[in-house]
Amino acid sequence: MTKTQVMKYARERGVTFIKLWFTDLLGFAKSFTITIDELESALEEGMGFDGSSIQGFARIDESDMVAKPDVSTFTILPWRPQGEASVARMFCDIFEPDGTPYKGDPRYVLKRNLKAAQEMGFEFFVGPELEYFYFKSDSATQTLDKGGYFDITTLDEAVDLRRDTVLMLQKMGISVEYSHHEVAPSQHEIDLRYAGGLAMADNTMTYRVVVKEVARKYGVYATFMPKPIFGVNGSGMHVHQSLFKGKKNAFFNEKDKHFLSDVAKWYIAGLLRHAREITLVTSQWVNSYKRLVPGYEAPVYISWARRNRSTLVRVPLYKPGKENATRVEYRSPDPACNPYLAFACMLRAGLEGIRNKYPLPGAVEEDVYDMSAERRKELGIGSLPGSLFEAIELTEGSKLVRDALGDHVFEKLIENKKIEWDRFRAHVSNYEIETYLPVL
Repeated sequence: MTKTQVMKYARERGVTFIKLWFTDLLGFAKSFTITIDELESALEEGMGFDGSSIQGFARIDESDMVAKPDVSTFTILPWRPQGEASVARMFCDIFEPDGTPYKGDPRYVLKRNLKAAQEMGFEFFVGPELEYFYFKSDSATQTLDKGGYFDITTLDEAVDLRRDTVLMLQKMGISVEYSHHEVAPSQHEIDLRYAGGLAMADNTMTYRVVVKEVARKYGVYATFMPKPIFGVNGSGMHVHQSLFKGKKNAFFNEKDKHFLSDVAKWYIAGLLRHAREITLVTSQWVNSYKRLVPGYEAPVYISWARRNRSTLVRVPLYKPGKENATRVEYRSPDPACNPYLAFACMLRAGLEGIRNKYPLPGAVEEDVYDMSAERRKELGIGSLPGSLFEAIELTEGSKLVRDALGDHVFEKLIENKKIEWDRFRAHVSNYEIETYLPVL
Protein backbone atom coordinates (compact mmCIF):
# COMPACT_ATOMS: atom_id res chain seq x y z
CA MET A 1 0.00 0.00 0.00
CA THR A 2 1.00 3.61 -0.51
CA LYS A 3 1.19 6.04 2.41
CA THR A 4 -2.21 7.46 1.47
CA GLN A 5 -3.73 3.97 1.28
CA VAL A 6 -2.28 3.04 4.67
CA MET A 7 -3.80 6.15 6.25
CA LYS A 8 -7.20 5.45 4.67
CA TYR A 9 -7.11 1.73 5.57
CA ALA A 10 -6.16 2.47 9.18
CA ARG A 11 -8.94 4.99 9.71
CA GLU A 12 -11.58 2.79 8.05
CA ARG A 13 -10.75 -0.05 10.45
CA GLY A 14 -10.75 2.02 13.59
CA VAL A 15 -7.01 1.85 14.21
CA THR A 16 -6.10 4.13 17.10
CA PHE A 17 -2.60 2.93 17.98
CA ILE A 18 0.32 1.88 15.78
CA LYS A 19 3.24 -0.04 17.25
CA LEU A 20 6.51 0.74 15.50
CA TRP A 21 8.62 -2.45 15.57
CA PHE A 22 12.35 -2.83 15.07
CA THR A 23 15.03 -5.27 16.22
CA ASP A 24 18.12 -4.95 18.36
CA LEU A 25 21.50 -6.57 17.75
CA LEU A 26 20.51 -9.88 19.38
CA GLY A 27 17.18 -10.22 17.58
CA PHE A 28 14.87 -9.06 20.35
CA ALA A 29 11.78 -7.24 19.10
CA LYS A 30 11.55 -3.64 20.25
CA SER A 31 8.71 -1.15 19.80
CA PHE A 32 7.12 2.09 20.80
CA THR A 33 3.57 3.20 20.12
CA ILE A 34 2.14 6.22 18.34
CA THR A 35 -1.47 7.29 17.81
CA ILE A 36 -3.22 7.47 14.47
CA ASP A 37 -2.85 11.26 14.56
CA GLU A 38 0.93 10.87 14.37
CA LEU A 39 0.94 8.28 11.57
CA GLU A 40 1.13 10.69 8.65
CA SER A 41 4.10 12.48 10.18
CA ALA A 42 5.78 9.15 10.97
CA LEU A 43 5.38 7.98 7.38
CA GLU A 44 6.81 11.23 6.00
CA GLU A 45 9.57 12.06 8.46
CA GLY A 46 9.92 9.12 10.84
CA MET A 47 9.73 9.24 14.63
CA GLY A 48 12.70 10.16 16.79
CA PHE A 49 13.73 7.99 19.75
CA ASP A 50 16.65 7.41 22.11
CA GLY A 51 18.77 4.50 20.88
CA SER A 52 21.30 4.50 23.73
CA SER A 53 19.53 1.77 25.72
CA ILE A 54 18.97 -0.56 22.71
CA GLN A 55 21.44 -3.46 22.65
CA GLY A 56 24.04 -2.86 19.94
CA PHE A 57 22.75 0.60 19.03
CA ALA A 58 24.41 3.96 19.71
CA ARG A 59 26.37 5.27 22.68
CA ILE A 60 24.66 7.82 24.92
CA ASP A 61 26.59 10.68 23.26
CA GLU A 62 25.22 9.75 19.82
CA SER A 63 21.85 8.33 20.81
CA ASP A 64 19.35 10.19 18.63
CA MET A 65 17.72 7.81 16.13
CA VAL A 66 14.81 8.01 13.71
CA ALA A 67 12.42 5.09 13.11
CA LYS A 68 10.72 5.27 9.72
CA PRO A 69 7.83 2.81 9.17
CA ASP A 70 7.85 0.54 6.10
CA VAL A 71 4.36 0.91 4.58
CA SER A 72 4.48 -2.62 3.16
CA THR A 73 4.48 -4.07 6.69
CA PHE A 74 1.28 -2.47 8.01
CA THR A 75 -1.01 -5.01 9.62
CA ILE A 76 -3.58 -5.04 12.41
CA LEU A 77 -2.64 -7.11 15.48
CA PRO A 78 -5.33 -9.79 15.84
CA TRP A 79 -4.66 -10.39 19.55
CA ARG A 80 -5.51 -6.78 20.41
CA PRO A 81 -9.03 -5.23 20.52
CA GLN A 82 -10.75 -5.09 17.13
CA GLY A 83 -13.01 -2.36 15.75
CA GLU A 84 -12.71 0.83 17.77
CA ALA A 85 -9.25 1.38 19.26
CA SER A 86 -7.64 -1.33 17.11
CA VAL A 87 -3.86 -1.70 17.25
CA ALA A 88 -1.65 -2.11 14.19
CA ARG A 89 2.07 -2.63 13.74
CA MET A 90 4.67 -1.60 11.18
CA PHE A 91 8.32 -2.60 10.91
CA CYS A 92 10.73 0.32 10.81
CA ASP A 93 14.03 1.12 9.21
CA ILE A 94 16.34 3.06 11.51
CA PHE A 95 18.07 6.23 10.33
CA GLU A 96 20.57 8.75 11.64
CA PRO A 97 19.16 12.26 12.27
CA ASP A 98 20.75 13.38 8.96
CA GLY A 99 18.69 10.80 7.04
CA THR A 100 21.41 8.23 6.38
CA PRO A 101 20.65 4.57 7.19
CA TYR A 102 21.86 3.55 10.64
CA LYS A 103 24.63 0.96 10.27
CA GLY A 104 23.62 -0.77 13.51
CA ASP A 105 20.13 -1.62 12.24
CA PRO A 106 19.89 -5.40 11.56
CA ARG A 107 17.23 -4.75 8.91
CA TYR A 108 19.68 -2.49 7.08
CA VAL A 109 22.37 -5.19 7.31
CA LEU A 110 20.10 -7.66 5.52
CA LYS A 111 19.09 -5.05 2.93
CA ARG A 112 22.76 -4.44 2.07
CA ASN A 113 23.33 -8.14 1.46
CA LEU A 114 20.15 -8.50 -0.57
CA LYS A 115 21.39 -5.62 -2.70
CA ALA A 116 24.70 -7.48 -3.23
CA ALA A 117 22.71 -10.46 -4.47
CA GLN A 118 20.64 -8.23 -6.77
CA GLU A 119 23.81 -6.75 -8.25
CA MET A 120 24.77 -10.30 -9.21
CA GLY A 121 21.32 -10.76 -10.79
CA PHE A 122 19.73 -12.80 -7.98
CA GLU A 123 16.71 -12.53 -5.73
CA PHE A 124 16.98 -14.38 -2.41
CA PHE A 125 14.08 -16.51 -1.13
CA VAL A 126 13.88 -18.11 2.30
CA GLY A 127 11.60 -20.60 4.05
CA PRO A 128 12.49 -21.29 7.71
CA GLU A 129 11.17 -24.10 9.92
CA LEU A 130 11.06 -22.84 13.50
CA GLU A 131 10.74 -25.30 16.37
CA TYR A 132 9.80 -24.32 19.93
CA PHE A 133 8.59 -25.71 23.26
CA TYR A 134 5.46 -25.10 25.34
CA PHE A 135 5.96 -25.18 29.12
CA LYS A 136 3.58 -24.57 32.01
CA SER A 137 5.54 -21.46 33.01
CA ASP A 138 8.71 -19.51 32.26
CA SER A 139 10.37 -20.69 35.47
CA ALA A 140 10.62 -24.46 34.84
CA THR A 141 10.57 -26.99 32.00
CA GLN A 142 7.33 -28.75 32.93
CA THR A 143 5.94 -30.03 29.63
CA LEU A 144 2.32 -30.08 28.49
CA ASP A 145 2.47 -33.51 26.83
CA LYS A 146 4.58 -36.57 26.15
CA GLY A 147 3.89 -36.62 22.43
CA GLY A 148 6.39 -37.34 19.69
CA TYR A 149 6.97 -36.59 16.04
CA PHE A 150 3.72 -36.02 14.08
CA ASP A 151 1.62 -37.44 16.94
CA ILE A 152 -2.15 -36.99 16.51
CA THR A 153 -3.16 -38.61 19.77
CA THR A 154 -4.50 -36.92 22.89
CA LEU A 155 -0.90 -36.85 24.11
CA ASP A 156 -0.60 -33.66 22.08
CA GLU A 157 -2.33 -31.08 24.24
CA ALA A 158 -1.20 -28.15 22.10
CA VAL A 159 -3.38 -28.74 19.01
CA ASP A 160 -5.53 -25.72 19.81
CA LEU A 161 -2.52 -23.53 20.50
CA ARG A 162 -0.99 -24.41 17.13
CA ARG A 163 -4.33 -23.96 15.36
CA ASP A 164 -4.88 -20.50 16.85
CA THR A 165 -1.30 -19.54 16.07
CA VAL A 166 -1.70 -20.53 12.41
CA LEU A 167 -5.01 -18.63 12.17
CA MET A 168 -3.44 -15.55 13.73
CA LEU A 169 -0.47 -15.65 11.36
CA GLN A 170 -2.81 -15.95 8.39
CA LYS A 171 -4.82 -12.96 9.59
CA MET A 172 -1.58 -11.01 9.48
CA GLY A 173 -0.91 -12.07 5.89
CA ILE A 174 1.74 -14.68 6.72
CA SER A 175 1.31 -17.95 4.80
CA VAL A 176 1.83 -21.23 6.68
CA GLU A 177 2.70 -24.56 5.05
CA TYR A 178 2.70 -27.07 7.94
CA SER A 179 2.22 -27.33 11.67
CA HIS A 180 2.87 -30.43 13.76
CA HIS A 181 4.20 -31.92 16.97
CA GLU A 182 7.98 -32.32 16.92
CA VAL A 183 10.21 -35.10 18.27
CA ALA A 184 10.57 -34.03 21.90
CA PRO A 185 7.74 -33.84 24.46
CA SER A 186 5.89 -30.51 24.22
CA GLN A 187 7.97 -29.49 21.19
CA HIS A 188 6.22 -28.07 18.14
CA GLU A 189 6.87 -26.65 14.70
CA ILE A 190 5.05 -24.30 12.33
CA ASP A 191 6.63 -23.86 8.89
CA LEU A 192 6.22 -20.62 6.97
CA ARG A 193 5.77 -20.57 3.18
CA TYR A 194 8.83 -19.15 1.49
CA ALA A 195 9.14 -15.45 0.78
CA GLY A 196 11.78 -12.87 -0.12
CA GLY A 197 14.59 -12.48 2.38
CA LEU A 198 13.50 -9.20 3.97
CA ALA A 199 9.82 -10.12 4.17
CA MET A 200 10.73 -13.48 5.70
CA ALA A 201 12.97 -11.91 8.34
CA ASP A 202 10.03 -9.65 9.28
CA ASN A 203 7.72 -12.69 9.25
CA THR A 204 10.10 -14.62 11.50
CA MET A 205 10.07 -11.84 14.07
CA THR A 206 6.26 -11.71 13.85
CA TYR A 207 6.02 -15.51 14.15
CA ARG A 208 7.97 -15.52 17.42
CA VAL A 209 5.73 -12.80 18.89
CA VAL A 210 2.53 -14.55 17.77
CA VAL A 211 3.57 -17.95 19.18
CA LYS A 212 4.24 -16.33 22.56
CA GLU A 213 1.04 -14.26 22.51
CA VAL A 214 -1.16 -17.31 21.81
CA ALA A 215 0.63 -19.30 24.52
CA ARG A 216 0.05 -16.47 27.00
CA LYS A 217 -3.66 -16.46 26.06
CA TYR A 218 -3.83 -20.15 27.06
CA GLY A 219 -1.90 -19.57 30.28
CA VAL A 220 1.28 -21.36 29.19
CA TYR A 221 4.73 -20.26 28.08
CA ALA A 222 6.35 -20.73 24.67
CA THR A 223 10.14 -20.62 24.32
CA PHE A 224 12.56 -20.60 21.40
CA MET A 225 15.47 -21.48 23.70
CA PRO A 226 17.62 -23.88 21.63
CA LYS A 227 18.10 -26.60 24.29
CA PRO A 228 15.83 -26.23 27.32
CA ILE A 229 15.73 -29.94 28.31
CA PHE A 230 18.69 -32.27 28.72
CA GLY A 231 18.47 -35.62 26.95
CA VAL A 232 15.96 -34.72 24.22
CA ASN A 233 16.15 -32.87 20.91
CA GLY A 234 16.70 -29.14 20.96
CA SER A 235 14.89 -26.62 18.76
CA GLY A 236 16.30 -25.77 15.36
CA MET A 237 15.48 -23.39 12.56
CA HIS A 238 16.21 -25.23 9.33
CA VAL A 239 16.50 -22.55 6.65
CA HIS A 240 15.44 -23.45 3.10
CA GLN A 241 16.94 -20.99 0.63
CA SER A 242 17.14 -20.41 -3.11
CA LEU A 243 18.17 -17.80 -5.65
CA PHE A 244 15.99 -16.71 -8.55
CA LYS A 245 16.76 -14.83 -11.75
CA GLY A 246 13.46 -13.25 -12.67
CA LYS A 247 10.92 -16.08 -12.52
CA LYS A 248 13.53 -18.80 -13.03
CA ASN A 249 15.07 -20.75 -10.17
CA ALA A 250 18.84 -20.30 -10.56
CA PHE A 251 19.46 -23.51 -8.58
CA PHE A 252 17.75 -25.87 -11.06
CA ASN A 253 19.40 -27.78 -13.91
CA GLU A 254 17.41 -30.60 -15.45
CA LYS A 255 20.54 -32.16 -17.00
CA ASP A 256 22.41 -32.60 -13.74
CA LYS A 257 22.07 -35.91 -11.86
CA HIS A 258 21.11 -33.99 -8.71
CA PHE A 259 19.10 -31.42 -10.75
CA LEU A 260 21.43 -28.74 -9.41
CA SER A 261 22.92 -25.90 -11.45
CA ASP A 262 26.52 -24.76 -11.10
CA VAL A 263 25.16 -21.74 -9.21
CA ALA A 264 23.53 -24.06 -6.66
CA LYS A 265 26.68 -26.13 -6.26
CA TRP A 266 28.85 -23.06 -5.76
CA TYR A 267 26.30 -21.68 -3.29
CA ILE A 268 26.33 -24.92 -1.25
CA ALA A 269 30.11 -24.97 -1.35
CA GLY A 270 30.11 -21.41 0.02
CA LEU A 271 27.84 -22.41 2.90
CA LEU A 272 30.07 -25.37 3.72
CA ARG A 273 33.36 -23.48 3.49
CA HIS A 274 32.19 -20.60 5.67
CA ALA A 275 29.94 -22.60 8.02
CA ARG A 276 32.29 -22.47 11.00
CA GLU A 277 32.76 -18.71 10.89
CA ILE A 278 29.03 -17.85 10.49
CA THR A 279 27.90 -20.18 13.28
CA LEU A 280 28.22 -17.43 15.92
CA VAL A 281 25.48 -15.57 14.04
CA THR A 282 23.19 -18.53 13.29
CA SER A 283 23.69 -20.03 16.79
CA GLN A 284 24.46 -17.06 19.00
CA TRP A 285 23.83 -18.19 22.58
CA VAL A 286 25.79 -20.27 25.10
CA ASN A 287 22.79 -22.60 25.13
CA SER A 288 22.91 -23.00 21.33
CA TYR A 289 25.93 -25.27 21.69
CA LYS A 290 24.05 -27.63 24.02
CA ARG A 291 21.89 -28.35 20.95
CA LEU A 292 24.77 -28.71 18.47
CA VAL A 293 25.94 -32.09 19.75
CA PRO A 294 25.84 -35.48 18.00
CA GLY A 295 22.84 -37.73 18.52
CA TYR A 296 19.88 -35.36 18.61
CA GLU A 297 19.37 -34.65 14.88
CA ALA A 298 21.13 -31.27 15.07
CA PRO A 299 23.91 -31.08 12.45
CA VAL A 300 27.44 -30.98 13.77
CA TYR A 301 29.51 -32.17 10.82
CA ILE A 302 30.13 -30.04 7.73
CA SER A 303 28.87 -32.02 4.75
CA TRP A 304 25.94 -32.10 2.35
CA ALA A 305 23.56 -34.72 0.99
CA ARG A 306 20.12 -35.20 -0.52
CA ARG A 307 18.22 -37.59 1.75
CA ASN A 308 20.63 -37.61 4.69
CA ARG A 309 19.47 -35.43 7.59
CA SER A 310 22.67 -35.93 9.57
CA THR A 311 24.46 -33.47 7.25
CA LEU A 312 24.69 -29.70 7.63
CA VAL A 313 23.22 -28.98 4.18
CA ARG A 314 20.44 -31.05 2.66
CA VAL A 315 19.04 -30.75 -0.87
CA PRO A 316 15.39 -31.86 -0.85
CA LEU A 317 14.56 -34.32 -3.63
CA TYR A 318 13.38 -32.84 -6.93
CA LYS A 319 9.79 -33.52 -7.99
CA PRO A 320 9.04 -33.31 -11.73
CA GLY A 321 7.23 -30.10 -12.57
CA LYS A 322 8.41 -28.43 -9.35
CA GLU A 323 11.58 -26.78 -10.69
CA ASN A 324 10.97 -23.62 -8.69
CA ALA A 325 10.99 -25.64 -5.46
CA THR A 326 14.69 -26.52 -5.94
CA ARG A 327 16.44 -25.28 -2.83
CA VAL A 328 19.07 -26.01 -0.21
CA GLU A 329 18.33 -26.50 3.47
CA TYR A 330 20.88 -25.20 5.98
CA ARG A 331 20.18 -27.08 9.21
CA SER A 332 22.36 -25.65 11.99
CA PRO A 333 20.63 -22.31 12.86
CA ASP A 334 18.36 -22.18 15.87
CA PRO A 335 15.17 -20.14 16.29
CA ALA A 336 16.69 -17.80 18.88
CA CYS A 337 19.03 -16.16 16.35
CA ASN A 338 18.60 -12.71 14.86
CA PRO A 339 16.97 -13.63 11.51
CA TYR A 340 18.15 -10.49 9.74
CA LEU A 341 21.79 -11.18 10.58
CA ALA A 342 21.51 -14.96 10.09
CA PHE A 343 19.93 -14.64 6.63
CA ALA A 344 22.53 -12.01 5.70
CA CYS A 345 25.47 -14.25 6.66
CA MET A 346 24.10 -17.37 4.97
CA LEU A 347 23.42 -15.40 1.80
CA ARG A 348 26.88 -13.80 1.87
CA ALA A 349 28.55 -17.23 2.32
CA GLY A 350 26.60 -18.62 -0.64
CA LEU A 351 27.36 -15.61 -2.84
CA GLU A 352 31.05 -15.91 -1.98
CA GLY A 353 30.91 -19.49 -3.25
CA ILE A 354 29.34 -18.30 -6.51
CA ARG A 355 31.80 -15.42 -7.01
CA ASN A 356 34.82 -17.68 -6.50
CA LYS A 357 33.29 -20.84 -8.00
CA TYR A 358 34.13 -22.96 -4.98
CA PRO A 359 34.28 -26.68 -5.87
CA LEU A 360 31.56 -28.72 -4.20
CA PRO A 361 32.76 -31.85 -2.35
CA GLY A 362 30.91 -35.10 -2.95
CA ALA A 363 27.56 -35.75 -1.29
CA VAL A 364 27.69 -37.83 1.90
CA GLU A 365 24.76 -40.23 2.14
CA GLU A 366 26.15 -42.22 5.09
CA ASP A 367 25.04 -41.41 8.64
CA VAL A 368 27.77 -38.98 9.66
CA TYR A 369 27.01 -39.43 13.38
CA ASP A 370 27.90 -43.13 13.19
CA MET A 371 31.15 -42.59 11.28
CA SER A 372 34.48 -43.07 12.93
CA ALA A 373 36.75 -40.06 13.27
CA GLU A 374 39.07 -41.70 10.76
CA ARG A 375 36.27 -42.05 8.20
CA ARG A 376 35.25 -38.42 8.62
CA LYS A 377 38.87 -37.35 8.19
CA GLU A 378 39.15 -39.51 5.08
CA LEU A 379 36.11 -37.73 3.59
CA GLY A 380 37.35 -34.30 4.64
CA ILE A 381 34.36 -33.67 6.94
CA GLY A 382 35.00 -30.93 9.49
CA SER A 383 32.77 -29.94 12.39
CA LEU A 384 31.02 -26.83 13.65
CA PRO A 385 32.37 -25.03 16.72
CA GLY A 386 31.59 -26.88 19.93
CA SER A 387 31.11 -23.89 22.20
CA LEU A 388 30.30 -20.20 22.11
CA PHE A 389 33.96 -19.48 22.92
CA GLU A 390 35.19 -21.42 19.87
CA ALA A 391 32.55 -19.75 17.69
CA ILE A 392 33.66 -16.28 18.86
CA GLU A 393 37.28 -17.04 17.99
CA LEU A 394 36.34 -18.26 14.51
CA THR A 395 34.07 -15.31 13.76
CA GLU A 396 36.43 -12.70 15.14
CA GLY A 397 38.91 -13.54 12.37
CA SER A 398 36.30 -13.74 9.60
CA LYS A 399 36.51 -11.17 6.82
CA LEU A 400 33.30 -12.56 5.33
CA VAL A 401 31.24 -12.00 8.49
CA ARG A 402 32.72 -8.54 9.02
CA ASP A 403 31.84 -7.61 5.44
CA ALA A 404 28.34 -9.08 5.77
CA LEU A 405 27.51 -7.34 9.05
CA GLY A 406 29.51 -4.15 8.67
CA ASP A 407 32.08 -2.95 11.21
CA HIS A 408 29.60 -1.55 13.74
CA VAL A 409 27.40 -4.65 14.09
CA PHE A 410 30.39 -7.01 13.81
CA GLU A 411 32.31 -5.35 16.64
CA LYS A 412 29.26 -4.94 18.88
CA LEU A 413 28.33 -8.61 18.38
CA ILE A 414 31.81 -9.87 19.25
CA GLU A 415 31.90 -7.60 22.31
CA ASN A 416 28.48 -8.79 23.49
CA LYS A 417 29.27 -12.47 22.99
CA LYS A 418 32.57 -12.22 24.86
CA ILE A 419 30.70 -10.76 27.83
CA GLU A 420 28.14 -13.58 27.66
CA TRP A 421 30.89 -16.22 27.58
CA ASP A 422 32.73 -14.65 30.54
CA ARG A 423 29.52 -14.66 32.59
CA PHE A 424 28.82 -18.27 31.67
CA ARG A 425 32.29 -19.62 32.43
CA ALA A 426 32.33 -17.87 35.83
CA HIS A 427 28.91 -19.25 36.80
CA VAL A 428 28.77 -22.27 39.16
CA SER A 429 26.07 -24.57 37.81
CA ASN A 430 23.83 -27.15 39.50
CA TYR A 431 25.78 -29.83 37.63
CA GLU A 432 28.99 -28.80 39.38
CA ILE A 433 27.33 -28.68 42.80
CA GLU A 434 25.71 -32.10 42.33
CA THR A 435 28.82 -33.72 40.84
CA TYR A 436 31.70 -32.24 42.81
CA LEU A 437 30.42 -30.98 46.14
CA PRO A 438 29.76 -34.45 47.63
CA VAL A 439 33.20 -35.81 46.67
CA LEU A 440 35.66 -32.93 46.73
